[in-house]
Amino acid sequence: MSVATTRTEAGVEGLVAPEPPRSAGRHPAATFALRAIGPVLLLTAWYAATATGALTEDVLAGPQDVAKTFAELWTDGQLPEALRVSVTRAGLGLLLGASTGLALGVVSGFTRLGEELVDSSMQALRAIPFLALTSLFIVWFGIEEASKILLIGVACTFPMYINVSSGVRNVDRKVVEAARSFGLGRLAIAREVVLPGALPSIFAGLRLSTTLSVIALIAAEEINVTAGLGYLMARATDYLRTDILALCVLLYAVIGLIADLTLRLAERVTMPWRRAVTIR
Repeated sequence: MSVATTRTEAGVEGLVAPEPPRSAGRHPAATFALRAIGPVLLLTAWYAATATGALTEDVLAGPQDVAKTFAELWTDGQLPEALRVSVTRAGLGLLLGASTGLALGVVSGFTRLGEELVDSSMQALRAIPFLALTSLFIVWFGIEEASKILLIGVACTFPMYINVSSGVRNVDRKVVEAARSFGLGRLAIAREVVLPGALPSIFAGLRLSTTLSVIALIAAEEINVTAGLGYLMARATDYLRTDILALCVLLYAVIGLIADLTLRLAERVTMPWRRAVTIR
């Protein structure tokens, strides 16, 4: 008789699929309210400082002025175009850097030969601040989009590499040996065993790379831009428009926040067991 068959004669109802313990958790509305406390307090303090004159307009425009500027720039089409250009730059750079870091991390973490060939070079390059490469990239690739995307890609490569290589090395070797005993080759083991086991580290690296893609975007948009949020900020600096400057800073933050929330949602979908136990 199969172990999955109900054995009524022994009084055993049969085996069921195990489920991780579920925590009660908070109501989504309560969670949203708690997360919103910090931003609301900051917004209130900002409004109070500008309304009382503690912050003058030449130092920092008030939130009401920033909201008005947002509506104006969105209506005349400048802001949607700037967002499209900046998000495209950050996205392409993140795709390039994350995919490179993922591939090199798997090679380095999966085999001793790969680690010997790759890791020392990556550790040496990681010590170079990516901002120091700006001038070289301008000389090598010009001032067009290629230099900006490659600069963002370089910034995103190393956190992805470090996390993936560490995650691959920490995969349970017994599971790898079991897969090998069933006849799986190296590529199949990497795809079916190693990468799923390293998913937490992969997502950690991807979240760090996403944050760095926005930071690198700000630096890249200092390179002779004629479009994007960096271009809006450069024009605003010339005319001392603190409302546009504050708006662009907030939009950079929103881009990073939306990207991080998207990754957290993907992490919950692909790894539901990560939220099974919650420490309050």
